[in-house]
Amino acid sequence: MRRVAVGLAVTTSLFAVGMSSVAAQPLTGSADGTDGLNPLLAVAYTLAEAEARAQGVPMWVTSGFRTRAEQQRLWEQGVATYGSPEASRPWVLPPDESTHVTGDALDIGPAEGAAWMKANGHRYGVCQTYANEWWHFEFATLPGTPCPAPLPDASWR
Repeated sequence: MRRVAVGLAVTTSLFAVGMSSVAAQPLTGSADGTDGLNPLLAVAYTLAEAEARAQGVPMWVTSGFRTRAEQQRLWEQGVATYGSPEASRPWVLPPDESTHVTGDALDIGPAEGAAWMKANGHRYGVCQTYANEWWHFEFATLPGTPCPAPLPDASWR
């Protein structure tokens, strides 16, 4: 599996916008599943995952970057499952609206890892963005500042 190259410039940029609240950790690569993500999200997740794992909390990316074709397939499955585009929107968005397609979102598992991220992710700028999706996270705040309240669901975007 290819990994996102995480360079000093990206790490330095992340610290410049508020990562001073997090102790610097050596970073030699990036976490599995971060390929194609926005570099800030990839670095933030990689650091958070390392801390969670050091505390004995399992965490991994269940879905990160998606191609337009992958998101279109998920959208079509959602419409078929929920019966209409409107009923599907709280759970899945079309490719033109999905933050997975732009590399700005990731889904985290298992539930224990996602709960850890919900409680601690703000230190890295990573926040749960939809109240109905405990697994969906985005780089949504300056590291070390509180996360905004999650939207009720994706249809509110």
